[in-house]
Amino acid sequence: MYLGLDVGTSGVKALLIDKQQALIGSASSPLQVSRPHTGWSEQRPEDWIVACENAIEQIKTTYPKHFSKLRGISLSGQMHGATLLDRNNQVLRACMLWNDTRSYLEAAELDSDPLFREISGNIVFPGFTAPKLLWVARHEPEIFSKIAKVLLPKDYIAWWLSGEHVSEMSDASGTSWLDVKTRQWSTKLLKASGMSIEQMPRLVEGSESIGQLRSELATSWGLDHSPIIAAGAGDNAASAIGMGIINEGQAFLSLGTSGVLFAATNGYKPNAESAVHTFCHALPDTWHQMGVILSASDALNWHASVTNSSAEALNAELAETPNGPSNVKFLPYLAGERTPHNDATVRGAFIGLDHQTTRADLTQSVMEGVAFAIRDNLEALRQAGSELTEIIAVGGGSKSTFWIQTLANVLNKTILIPASGDFGAAFGAARLAFIAAENKTPKETLSIPIIERRYEPAHNLVELYEDAYQHFRSLYPALKQA
Repeated sequence: MYLGLDVGTSGVKALLIDKQQALIGSASSPLQVSRPHTGWSEQRPEDWIVACENAIEQIKTTYPKHFSKLRGISLSGQMHGATLLDRNNQVLRACMLWNDTRSYLEAAELDSDPLFREISGNIVFPGFTAPKLLWVARHEPEIFSKIAKVLLPKDYIAWWLSGEHVSEMSDASGTSWLDVKTRQWSTKLLKASGMSIEQMPRLVEGSESIGQLRSELATSWGLDHSPIIAAGAGDNAASAIGMGIINEGQAFLSLGTSGVLFAATNGYKPNAESAVHTFCHALPDTWHQMGVILSASDALNWHASVTNSSAEALNAELAETPNGPSNVKFLPYLAGERTPHNDATVRGAFIGLDHQTTRADLTQSVMEGVAFAIRDNLEALRQAGSELTEIIAVGGGSKSTFWIQTLANVLNKTILIPASGDFGAAFGAARLAFIAAENKTPKETLSIPIIERRYEPAHNLVELYEDAYQHFRSLYPALKQA
């Protein structure tokens, strides 16, 4: 048996598979985000451990015989978070999360140094780890002076499981400290942000073992052995592993809290100016390109909260399929935007409201706004050299027929929905545990899921959505000037 742990923003998920990669069971435990100031987003790393313990206990209680045969554990996690430890491995402050944009000035400062784009292959975005540390140095110098290790969220859980300070290439790519081409920490980039190589965890590939489960934990879980711990992957690379997206031209779209358009590549193809992320994949000698919007399903959840409804109820008010774009435009920049604008300060807007606008009209415009922002990402990926034909869609938003058909129309691409099953980040982590524990090769292990439904673009509507997209593109400059 092989366990995947996904340390997400809203909760921890544990998923257990067998050697045929069949799902045995899963469990989850919620997490809360603290937002004490505008642009801030934090969690206590101690809460991740509690959530992991709760999810694992559910698995152990529900599937005791299967759990007793556990051979490997691996991890997925939200990226970019700065988990700061002192020399005694004590947490120094709450973790600044991926969607924390307070360090936008520091990010711009680091990005103005050409070394960062040259070596890391990416813009230094405000959500990345390096500018967070520069912010801590300037605003919390006492804490900064005590930092012995900086870990990413899932790597903190790896430390809790194994006692090892280790990271892997896909997650490390989002720090602005990794030489993404050579897959090693860059001493030049660390020095430029006031850090040292000694403060970094050891680097391995995501499919490698980093050690074994600590004996104390094995005993407390009722195991008579210590399973291996595999390094794992950042959440998007882990999702790609879960769906078998490992070869050039394969792609997926995640409609979760954020929106991600992910394309696997067989080589290192940086194009930082397009605001596309060029990261290492979780497997040796593989990379990927990725466009990210900061508010996808999160935008619909926000709309549900302010209309005193639920995302499910709002979706139910819409027709099964769209018959054309809304007259209302929504810019989904509730927390700023990453690809393609790299703008931490822009905020969202509705454009075109009138007395006849209904709640359903607003819901449609929110879904379309997210789809148009994903189209921005598709265009940025094209500029970076990735051409996509079909895209597998996953995440909470993929359950909406209306939303997926809207995306097919806006992107003018076929959208594929996997058959029922769990192919997300936790499953990808479990697959990495299987590869590491059994010395398997990715090619023989990582098949793509069975496809249940294909959404083709409605060719009679594509031109209308193209016009609506061009209108959407014209609104960002106007919003910036407002």
